[in-house]
Amino acid sequence: MSGESGEFSHRPVLLGEVLEALKLKPAGIYVDATFGRGGHSEAILGVLGPDGRLLGLDKDPQAIAVSQERFSGDARFSIHHGSFADLAQVIAEADLSGKVDGVLMDLGVSSPQLDDASRGFSFMRDGPLDMRMDNSRGVSAAEWLAHAKEADIARVLKEYGEERFSKRIARAIVSARQEAPIETTGQLSAIIKAVMPKQREQDKHPATRSFQGIRIFINQELDDLRDCLDQVIDVLNCGGRLAVISFHSLEDRIVKRFMRDQARGDDYPPDLPVTVDQLKPKMRLIGKAIRASANEVDLNPRARSAVLRVAEKV
Repeated sequence: MSGESGEFSHRPVLLGEVLEALKLKPAGIYVDATFGRGGHSEAILGVLGPDGRLLGLDKDPQAIAVSQERFSGDARFSIHHGSFADLAQVIAEADLSGKVDGVLMDLGVSSPQLDDASRGFSFMRDGPLDMRMDNSRGVSAAEWLAHAKEADIARVLKEYGEERFSKRIARAIVSARQEAPIETTGQLSAIIKAVMPKQREQDKHPATRSFQGIRIFINQELDDLRDCLDQVIDVLNCGGRLAVISFHSLEDRIVKRFMRDQARGDDYPPDLPVTVDQLKPKMRLIGKAIRASANEVDLNPRARSAVLRVAEKV
C-alpha cells in the first residue's frame, strides 16, 4: 500500500485520476490541502521537477509528523499544521496568491485515523471516544456528548449523519449518560445498536450514520469545506485546477453546487438576455464526476463511495 510506513497504512484513492485531473506541470505550484499520510503528495512530487513546489495542509498532528519523516529532505515540499480553511492565509504567507496551478482536497477520514482505535473514529474498534482530527485542541466527542442537550444531539445526527432515528438515539444517549459517562466508542456503538430497528440497512453497521454525524460536527468539516472553497478562486492562477474527492452526499453536494455556481457566473434573472461572457463565469467544469473503478474498489473497499469532481479557473 502507498502511504504511511508502520502499523497503519493508507492507500490514496483515485490516484491516477487525481494526477490527470490536476494537469501537472513539472515547474507548477500545487497544494495538497488534506495531506493525510502523503500518498497523493508523494505521487505529485514524483511528477514535479526541481523547480516545482507542493504545499501540504492537515489538521492532524500525526499527519504532520508523517510529512516531516517522509519529505523533510525535499526542498520542494512544505507543510502547514491547520485546517484547509486556512488555505488563503497559508498561500498569502508564501507569497503565492493567484499563482497556484492546482489544489487537491481529499475529504473525510483517512484509513490510519479509522484503523487506530485510540483516535476514537471507528465503531468497529473500541477506544477513547475522541474523534478530533486535531487532538491537540478543541472538544472531544465524549466531552460534547456529556453535556449536549438532547435536541442538539438529535440535530447533529440528523443534519450531519442523515440519521432517520436521530431523536430515538439522542434520547438513548442522554439516558445512558445519566447512569455512567460515555467514554469509549464501544459504549456509544452499543447504545445506538440497542435502539435501532433490527432489519435496517443490513450491509451497514447501525452506528455508521451517528458516528459520521458526530465526527463531522466535532471537526466542523462542512463549515471548513465551504470556507476553503470560497478561497480557491483567489488562490488559483488562470487555468489552475481544483480537484475534490468526496465520500458522502453532504460533502459532494457542497462541492457540486460550488463548482456549478462558479461555472455559471453572475446571478442574473433567468429571462434577462445576457451572453455567457457577460455572466463572467469564474470556472469551467472538467468532465463529469469520476468514481473508482471496480478493480480499485476490490483493492481498497473504502474507495467505493469516493467521487472526484474537477473544475478549472478561467
